[in-house]
Amino acid sequence: MGADAETGRWRCPRSRAAAARGAARPGRAVAEPPGATGDAGRSVERVVRPRRALRAGLAHAVAVGVAVVLGLLLPAVDGGSRVAADRAVAVLNVLGVGVLSVTTLIFSLMFLVVQWAAGNFSHRLALFRSDPMVWRVFAFVLGVLVYSVTAVLAIGSRPTVSVAVPIAALVMAAAAFVLVRRLQLVALRSIQLAHVLDELRDRGLHALDVYGPPDGTAAARDPAPGPDAPGVPPAGPAASVLWRGAAVLVEQFRLVPLVEAARRGGATVVLRVKVGDVVYEGDVVADVHHGTVPEGEVLKAVLAGPERTFHQDPVLAFRLLSDIGLRALSSAINDPATAVQALDAVEDLLRRAATGPVVRTSRAIPDASGAVRVVLPVAGWDDLLRVGLDDVLVIAPGMPMVLARCHRLLTGVLSVAPAPLRPPLEERLAWTEERLSVCPSFLRDGAGSGG
Repeated sequence: MGADAETGRWRCPRSRAAAARGAARPGRAVAEPPGATGDAGRSVERVVRPRRALRAGLAHAVAVGVAVVLGLLLPAVDGGSRVAADRAVAVLNVLGVGVLSVTTLIFSLMFLVVQWAAGNFSHRLALFRSDPMVWRVFAFVLGVLVYSVTAVLAIGSRPTVSVAVPIAALVMAAAAFVLVRRLQLVALRSIQLAHVLDELRDRGLHALDVYGPPDGTAAARDPAPGPDAPGVPPAGPAASVLWRGAAVLVEQFRLVPLVEAARRGGATVVLRVKVGDVVYEGDVVADVHHGTVPEGEVLKAVLAGPERTFHQDPVLAFRLLSDIGLRALSSAINDPATAVQALDAVEDLLRRAATGPVVRTSRAIPDASGAVRVVLPVAGWDDLLRVGLDDVLVIAPGMPMVLARCHRLLTGVLSVAPAPLRPPLEERLAWTEERLSVCPSFLRDGAGSGG
């Protein structure tokens, strides 16, 4: 999707992203969010629903299947160099057991890494445990073990076998150790504060770029004044769609099928819940204006998940950075320098957000003809400030370093923020300056640099 510079509306081309990216991967539901294709060459972002269990199971099945085939075929090769079967069996047994033992040790350490990150950063931080590399490495190692067992059984009572059998096992074992080593390095980086903050900032910047227009046009930034302007819910009677079933967390929306369903019914669907909201039974999910859309089509567009993801959720990066700052300022840890580092990343995100259309709290998504079919609620400027800054700002008066860093953050964001975004920043800046004024000068001067 791209942003129309004249109207600020989001375009939802159904086939362009599909042609550019190809068919959907197994286990993924594909849609196209209000992304951007700007002069910088940003490609259209696909929205996927990570189904980790399905994708992990598929990777394991493929690895086991390939291993079984190789384990049956290679011992049956008659030509080429030969090696004694008993020596080949010994190599297979040693490599299979060795790779499994090392992998078991490494994955045991991985569980400790996940527990450490949850306890020291945030329970919502899933950068490592959601990394597809984890289950892919496990699938490959499982394939090495299955190949070794299958090849041993296939060799049977043969006196000799092709040299390809032990060579394949050696190559697989070497590749497995390389992958496990790489996984170990990824795990170690996931407990380093600087790496985690950089990763969260990068993901937050990417989400803001995808859900903001590619330029800083006034049409994209200024609030829509009239009822027919982009992103403004239509007036008039509406049919409400209620959530059926247990309470769920909204992980994403299937926007493309919803736009198509609204087009067929000549309707405009105004979603009433945002990504990251918890929906309870009986809550209004959407209002349908001007036409009819089957309730099932609207409910199918809501993708529920166990936890928030960065897909379609620019606020999550702010939430995680705030969590890290709050945990650092707790009486049990008392580490204001870590909170200052988290605020460095928050300021970068707020500066980027200040150049986007964050004044509006909804986005209009038209169909190919330009008619608005879906109005998507999104987090506005006040939401980003509240999630990313306010919780830390309230605690900051007890930490001069953090309070001074908040003052620098607000001053810096004010220097780039357009006029509509200034009032909430100025209000927080005045509050911060009032608290700073009671601090001795030696605490104010030079504070907030992170030590």
